[in-house]
Amino acid sequence: MTSYRAGSAVAPGTDLGQHARALRRVHDAVMGGSAPVATVRPVVSRSWRRTLGFGLDPTHANARDPLPLGEVERRRRASPLRLVVDEIRAVLTSVADASRFIVVVTDADGIILWREGSPGVLRTADTLGFSEGAVWTEDHVGTNAIGTALAEQAPVQLFSAEHFEEGQHPWYCTASPVHDPRTGAMLGVVDVSGPALTLHPALIALVDTATKLAEARLWRHHEQSLQRLRRSAEHVLATTHGPVLLVDDDGWVAHHSGVLVRDRIAAPRENLPLTVPGLGLCLPERLGEGWLVRPDAQAAVLVATLRTVGGEALLEVSGGDDGGWRAALTPRHAAIVRLLAAAGPDGLTAATLSRSLFGDEEHQVTVRAEVSRLRRVVGAIVAAAPYRVAEGVHLTCDPR
Repeated sequence: MTSYRAGSAVAPGTDLGQHARALRRVHDAVMGGSAPVATVRPVVSRSWRRTLGFGLDPTHANARDPLPLGEVERRRRASPLRLVVDEIRAVLTSVADASRFIVVVTDADGIILWREGSPGVLRTADTLGFSEGAVWTEDHVGTNAIGTALAEQAPVQLFSAEHFEEGQHPWYCTASPVHDPRTGAMLGVVDVSGPALTLHPALIALVDTATKLAEARLWRHHEQSLQRLRRSAEHVLATTHGPVLLVDDDGWVAHHSGVLVRDRIAAPRENLPLTVPGLGLCLPERLGEGWLVRPDAQAAVLVATLRTVGGEALLEVSGGDDGGWRAALTPRHAAIVRLLAAAGPDGLTAATLSRSLFGDEEHQVTVRAEVSRLRRVVGAIVAAAPYRVAEGVHLTCDPR
């Protein structure tokens, strides 16, 4: 059995030209419906199956559906990766071999937002539609490191004919997802691509270093943002009596007084009561760029019911001063709410939720991101560490 470094498309000491020719024979056999003479790596096999299911043609370039420049600029401004893209490029273009590859950064939708590198390789990339605004997910361009990293939620390196489209066979690509260090949500992908026969074994480590640096820098930006929020609210906090929290739009705590809390509560929303351990029911008040969270003296117990109405899951909540509210839930979010309601006060870990939702414990990052998105919708109806129905909330679910 061939021995590969973790994530590598090529085993140490491999003759790249010979390996590329062997992969081409395997690719031609699989795409032609014949039994291949050799096996392909599992990540490639899974991706080929997905891509063939999309009905794409391996013999020509499939639609890239490039976005207008104005939309690309809008996405750049909205992407948290704008804060770290210069550092990513600096790390990856600082090595001697940078003259032989290009660096690409996409958003979580697989849309290329930034691209830099060797002019010659850039010109060749243009002929493939590998340019700003192009969509490089598997359902658009087949098996490629960017799209496959998004699909697998993991780093991916592809070499030559491991790509689905024949036009990409002269290339290697090494891609790694970048996650929000606060929530675990996917932000995008960092990719290094170049001529297949120039693949260097150190590229996987280099791209991994760049993504880890990006995530560390994003966390530092987060800390600085909380510091700015704290300074801007000093005059109000100095005259506020009783237990209080100052949090940002995502619920991260910039200041606390009179209550012990974790680093984060549920994301506050205007006129949406939430529960905070140690404070009970609270009604957040907008304060500059953040929120002041204090106990609501007139709040009652929140009563929540998950119902299915016309095939749609609705969470109906009553209690507090606003007279109640309702929120539509996705099927995945409704499933999470049902699991937490059944678990009772002991709650569930990310690993347990992963087993219940996906059948294994390999999707804990996805679970954390899903619960984070759920809490944006329902406030602190759902508490964390472990995930559970919050204190002060009576939740029932109708039979499905």
